[in-house]
Formats: sequence, C-alpha cells, structure tokens
Amino acid sequence: MPLAADVGTGGALTTWTRLAALLAALLTLTACGGDGDTDATTATGTGTSTGSDRETAAETDFPVTIQHKFGETTIESEPQRVVSVGFNDQDPLLALGITPVAVREWFGGKPHATWVWAQDELGDAEPTVLPVGELDFEQVAALQPDLIVGIYSGMTQEQYGLLSQIAPTVAQSDDYVDFGVPWQEQTRIIGRAVGREDRAEELISALESRFEAVREQHAAFQDATGMVGFLGGGDADYHVYGRQDLRSRFMTALGFEIPEEVARFVGDEFSAPISRERLSLTDVDVMVWVVNDTEGREQLADEPLYQRLDVVKEGRDLFLEPDGQLAGALSFSTVLSLPFLLDELVPQLAAAVDGNPRTEVTTEREPSPSPGRS
Repeated sequence: MPLAADVGTGGALTTWTRLAALLAALLTLTACGGDGDTDATTATGTGTSTGSDRETAAETDFPVTIQHKFGETTIESEPQRVVSVGFNDQDPLLALGITPVAVREWFGGKPHATWVWAQDELGDAEPTVLPVGELDFEQVAALQPDLIVGIYSGMTQEQYGLLSQIAPTVAQSDDYVDFGVPWQEQTRIIGRAVGREDRAEELISALESRFEAVREQHAAFQDATGMVGFLGGGDADYHVYGRQDLRSRFMTALGFEIPEEVARFVGDEFSAPISRERLSLTDVDVMVWVVNDTEGREQLADEPLYQRLDVVKEGRDLFLEPDGQLAGALSFSTVLSLPFLLDELVPQLAAAVDGNPRTEVTTEREPSPSPGRS
C-alpha cells in the first residue's frame, strides 16, 4: 500500500466459521429487534445524506450493477449504512453527501480519519474508524452495513469474499493497478453505487475546470518533466511513483510529463524502489518528495549522487513533510483533497519550476482551515 503500513488479511482469513456465526446472530437480532440499538460501535454517521443543502433521495433507479476486479456487485436499493474500507474512499462519499458509518485509517492520525479538506463535509458525525492494518471483519459485520466501498483498498479476492458475505461490496476496478484508480473514476463508481451519479458528474466537471484554469495560468508546467518520490526512513529507502499512481496523475493533470525512462523503470506497478545509483532518474524539472520522516530527508541531503543533480543545484526539488497537509492531500488525491492541492501546492510548484535557486520554495505552510472548492 502506498506511503503507509502494509495491509494484510493476517489471521482474519481463518475466521469464516466465526464470521458466519456472527452474521447469523446479527440477522437474528435484526429480525427480532426491529429498530434496536446499533450504537455499540460509537458511530454516529448515518450512511445517508445530512444537511439541508444536500440531496435527500437517490438520483439513480435501483438496482444498479457495478463491475470490478472480482466480478460484479448488484446493489438492490439506496444504501443507508455505508462502510468505507478504502483508505481514501470516505472523501468522495462525503463529497456526494453520504456520511459513512465507518471509515478506514491510513496515516496522519486525524480525528475520524478525516483531514482538513473534508471536515466541513463530515460535520459533527463521528464514524467508526477501522484499523489501517488487517480488517476486523467481525467489527465490519457488527456495523450492519448495506454497502461496503473499497475502491482504494487493494483488497484481495479472499478479503472480497469475506466482505461480500456481510454486504454488497464494491472493490477496485480491474482497469487499473491497485491504488491507481483515477479520482474521476473513483467518484463516478461511488456515485453510481450510492445513487448520486448526477452529483458525481457535477463534482468531476467542476474540478476538471479548475485543473484547466491552472494549466492556463501556468504555461511553464506544460511539457516540463515532473515526478513524485517517497523518502522512507531506512538506509537509502528511495521510491519513485509511476504514471499509474495518483500522485503522478496529479502532476500530469497540471501539464507535467513523467519521463519515459521512469515509466519503463516502474513498469506496471504504482511505484518502485531505486538505488543510489539510479537517483539520476529524479533529475527532472520539478521533483516532489513525500517524506516519511526527517531521517530520510537527511540521508538524501548527504547523498553526493543526488546533490550533484541539476534539480538540486537549481532548487527545483520540494519536500512534503511527514503527516503534513500537503503530503496527505497529494497521497489522497481525491475529489476533496485535489482542490486543496490546487490552492496550496501549485504556488510551490510554480516557484520550483522557474529554475532560479534564489526563488524561495516553502513546501509546508499552515493552510487555511476551509480551502476554496469552487
């Protein structure tokens, strides 16, 4: 999984019997208890729209069927209790006016796993936070979802099998590498799943218009080379992201080109590690580093093979600090976080691409609490 701890199934794959028993018990309780208390999980998200300015009914006629990596999923009626197991899928849900009953932690340790760009949409809701590591399938089942969304989950066939026993589950698209589904497609798929297709298209159109305006304002981005890398904390732990990764998609949407040599090096994956000897791959017009911790940045600063590159000499490399808002927004690259990036990161990219080492590039600054999304 990009940027955060690995996600695995662990011992959960041996719990079929326990899960089946739990599901049977939950179904019995639901049948006998009617509107009984389901608040034991502490979630106050409803899975449906909230607020007078949001839709209160689905725009789509159900049932709907969605194709994905593991086949197809049919959703019979408008979902009322949505669980998001994707690491950033809460953003498009919230943008569509859907408050999930549970969201997935990724990194940053934000309250309710919700970053600054999505706080207005979350409001006062307090969804259950699922762990970043292996999923607790019993916990998911106890939430009694009627839809599970995992576009950005990287779930396996076995995990999908477990989740689909609990509720209709929408997995990642088979048209892209895992963790590589573009924000437009992610928003569109989720919009269809929750019955908000029209709203999804409105969000996509508005954000694409913003990207077009930025490209027009920053002609220097066009045809310049740019890429994103990751600095870990280990010895020479350097990675570069390929064209399929969301961070790279942000750069190309601005007009930057990912060098063909980098694309070949990464291949069909979303990222690949590079050795000291291959640091020349990062000698591009703008190099953005997502930093895992300060140790990684210090190691790169002491690396002679990197320091002799033009991208360093001309001050064209940027460093996004650990758990900073910019690193978070770039890693999420969702319909909600991308407007934040256009406001906060684009000025830094413009300062870097000019090739003047005297131009100050401040890559982490305190953002406004409610960035514009027009």
